[in-house]
Amino acid sequence: MTNIADGELTSIALCWRVERADGAGIGLTSHDRALGKDGVGYEPTPGMMPAAITRGLGLEPHSSEISGVLSSDALEEQDLALGRWDGARVRLFAIDWEAPADQQIDLLGGDLGEVSIDGNGFSAALAGSAVTLDAPICPSTSPHCRAEFGDKRCRVDLAGRSLTANVVSSNDGELTLDVAIDERFLLGRLRYMSGENGGRSTVIIAVDATIIRVRDLPRAPVEDGCRIELREGCDKTFQTCVDRFANAVNFRGEPHLPGTDLLTRYPGA
Repeated sequence: MTNIADGELTSIALCWRVERADGAGIGLTSHDRALGKDGVGYEPTPGMMPAAITRGLGLEPHSSEISGVLSSDALEEQDLALGRWDGARVRLFAIDWEAPADQQIDLLGGDLGEVSIDGNGFSAALAGSAVTLDAPICPSTSPHCRAEFGDKRCRVDLAGRSLTANVVSSNDGELTLDVAIDERFLLGRLRYMSGENGGRSTVIIAVDATIIRVRDLPRAPVEDGCRIELREGCDKTFQTCVDRFANAVNFRGEPHLPGTDLLTRYPGA
């Protein structure tokens, strides 16, 4: 197989494929004309370049940094500031722009870290897939459940455990709703369905009838009348799993395992 870098003259273009967690995505290329590869269109964005790439042999995690100019219509400053591109999956590869359907050279891939904006440009760290090797092989024991509420380990059916509401007013992370909710929604998820924060989610940390407080302050003002979705929460205790969800068989914790205080016990204590 011939390498695309062989020969005295080359026609190599860099291509970025970025896929957000919500399913949106974009293809960018350093070439001055649009390219197509495997059914994906890559728009010319010469200002999108890798700032630093470190690679090596072995299984050590690789880190990279990318930077670019806000010259693409799909990379809006507001979306970057609101964090919609945080955690996006990124692939960088090189192709021959004269024959884009031929061989490609994969350069890096990973998850996009928090994006910082400076003037008309932006930069972000990129964590390679090898960082997953740093995760513990076995989970640590815990009296609380390690599953996420409603996931394939928890298996609680989330149907009927959500409702929609409108925001009447907002003040520093405290939202007043047009409906009253109960304690079932404490530690649940709030997702903005309209307005500048549309698509963003946070956690409900306090409930008082029509007034709730969220963990993360919204990055953009919450408009009066904003549509939101509320989903029930779980405090991850064994008692809640048994009494409220009848789901003890899927509890992913060790509620009856003695703690470290057992070592300090003595007769007569």
